Amino acid sequence: MNKQAIIHRPTDQHAYVCADNSVNIMIQTQKGDCKGIHFIHGDPYDWEEKKWKNKKIAMRKTGTDQLYDYWQVTIKPASHRLRYGFKLNDGENPLYFGEGGFSAQEPNDIAFYFCIPYVHVSDAFQAPAWVKNTVWYQIFPERFANGNTKNDPKDTLAWGSSEPTADNFFGGDLQGVIEQISYLKELGITGLYFTPIFKAYSNHKYDTIDYLEIDPQFGDKETLKQLIKVCHDNGIKVMLDAVFNHSGFYFPLFQDVVEKGEKSKYKDWFHIHDFPLIFEPKPNYDTFAFTPFMPKLNTQNEEVRNYLLNVGRYWVEEFDIDGWRLDVANEVDHGFWRDFHKVVKGIKPDLYILGEIWHDAMPWLRGDQFDAVMNYPFTRNILDLFAKESIDRKTFAENMTAVIHMYPASIHTNAFNLVGSHDTPRILHECSGDKRKVQQIFTFLLTFIGTPCIYYGDEIGIDGDGDPGCRKCMIWDEEQQDRHMLEHVRKLITLRKNHPLLANEGNLSFLPVEMNSHCFAFMKEKQDKTIIVIFNLSDQEEQFTLPAHQNRQMPIDLWTGNKVKDKKIPLEARGFSILEF
Repeated sequence: MNKQAIIHRPTDQHAYVCADNSVNIMIQTQKGDCKGIHFIHGDPYDWEEKKWKNKKIAMRKTGTDQLYDYWQVTIKPASHRLRYGFKLNDGENPLYFGEGGFSAQEPNDIAFYFCIPYVHVSDAFQAPAWVKNTVWYQIFPERFANGNTKNDPKDTLAWGSSEPTADNFFGGDLQGVIEQISYLKELGITGLYFTPIFKAYSNHKYDTIDYLEIDPQFGDKETLKQLIKVCHDNGIKVMLDAVFNHSGFYFPLFQDVVEKGEKSKYKDWFHIHDFPLIFEPKPNYDTFAFTPFMPKLNTQNEEVRNYLLNVGRYWVEEFDIDGWRLDVANEVDHGFWRDFHKVVKGIKPDLYILGEIWHDAMPWLRGDQFDAVMNYPFTRNILDLFAKESIDRKTFAENMTAVIHMYPASIHTNAFNLVGSHDTPRILHECSGDKRKVQQIFTFLLTFIGTPCIYYGDEIGIDGDGDPGCRKCMIWDEEQQDRHMLEHVRKLITLRKNHPLLANEGNLSFLPVEMNSHCFAFMKEKQDKTIIVIFNLSDQEEQFTLPAHQNRQMPIDLWTGNKVKDKKIPLEARGFSILEF
C-alpha cells in the first residue's frame, strides 16, 4: 500500500463537526490501492482492564478522481470526545494509520490516534437553511430593464440599439426590475443577485464613489425598499454586491489623496508606495489588477475597517437585504472578513455571505467568514466537457469528484454554482451557438447539488463574448426570445423544487463510464428513492444501460412523465434523461 498517498488531518474537509453533533471523517488513499477501510473510534477515557475500548465501523467509498479514492464515515460520539484511527485493507496485510503514523499491529496507546478533544456543535459550519433551496438569477442592473426614463444618464442609448461597450449606457434601473418580478417568479427564481448598485462612475459600478448611496441612474433608496418588499412578498431573496477590496478613482477620500498627496489624512486608507501619485503607465499604488481607476483599500487601517463594516451593517439594518456577495474577496485579509461575519450575522443570523473566489477557498470556509464561494471550479469542468469538449467523460467525473471532496459536505449544499456571469462569455457563446449543449448544461446545473444561478438572459438565448459582450440588454420582445430554452429552464426549476433529490438531498455519485458509449450519468440516492440523470454527448442517438442493481425496477422519466420498461435507455443526440426509481 502506498503510504505516501494516504492523507488525513483532523481538520477542514477531513474531519468536521455537523450541526446535529455528529462528526464526519474523510480519508484519501491512492486510487485503486485499498479494498476497504474500517474506522476505529472511542472515548479516550473509556478503558477496561488496561485496554482502550473502541469500535470499528466500515467506511463508505464516496468517489474517485484521477489520483485518489475518497472514504467517509459519519458518527455521533456518545461522550462528545473522540480518539480515532483507520484500519486499511489492501487484501493482504492490514495497516493501521493514526496521528502517530503507521503500524502493522493495532496500537493500544491512544496517543497513536487522531484526536477531537470535544465535539462542540458551535464549531459546526451552518450556512442559512434557505440557501440550499434557492435558485438564483444574476442581474446586471444597467442592462436588465429600464423602468424609469427620468433617471437615465446623459447620452443614454435606446434599449438594445447598440452593442454593449465599456462606457455606454442603456438606462436599466431598479424600477425596471420591480416591473419584471412576475417574469422572474413565473420562471421559478427565488433569489436575485445584483451586481453593484451603489454610486459609481462606470456602467458596471465596481468603481464605487459612495458606498452609502444608490447610484442615481438606478433610482433612490425608496425604490430599493420597494424592490426588496416586492421581492420578499413574492418569496424572492435579495443579495447585493459589495466591493471592499478597492474603491473607485472618484471615491472622495481617494480624490483627497490625489489632490493633497502626502498631506492627505486619508493617505493610509490606501496602499501607496510613494509620492507623488503616478497613474500611467502603471500606478505606484496597489489596485485591482493594474487599473489606476480602482485603488486598493487598506483593510488593516482601523478607520477603513470601521467604515466598511458600517457599510455592511447599514444595508442589512435599513433595507433587510438577505445576502452580501463580496467582490475580489480573496485579496482582503481574513481578519477583516471575520469581523464582517460577526457584524452582519449579529444583525441577521441567516444572512448569506458569498465570496468571489475562483480557486480552492477552504481558508474562507471554516464557518467564521463566508457561507459559500462562487464555484468556478464547477464552471470550468462543465464548460470543458459540454461546451468545449476538451475533456472526456471519465476526466470530467474525476474532476467533479475532486471538487466535491475539496470541502466539507455541509458546504456543498450552499455552493454558488454558475455557468456564466458578467465576467465570462455567455454560455451560448461558449457552446458555439449549439443550443442542445446549452440545454444539457442547464440540465446539469439544475439537477446537481449546490445553489444554482442563472445569468440574466441566458434562459432566452442571449449570446455574447466576454466583457463587455456578455452585458447586452435583456430582450423583452417575446418574438425575439428563445421561448423553447425558456420553457426548458422553467421546467427544470419546477422539477428541482418538486423532487428534493434533484436539489440537495441524498448521496451523489458518478456511475462508471462505459467505454463503448458517449453517455455518462450521476446518481442521487436517499433511503428507498434514487434518481439517475443521464447525458448523451454524441451527435448521434445512443443507448445507456442501467446499472445491474437498478435495471430490475421500472423507473419514471421525470422529464416526459413516461414509465421506462427497458434497461437500455434511448437518448437522442445531445439529449438527456432524468429517471426516478
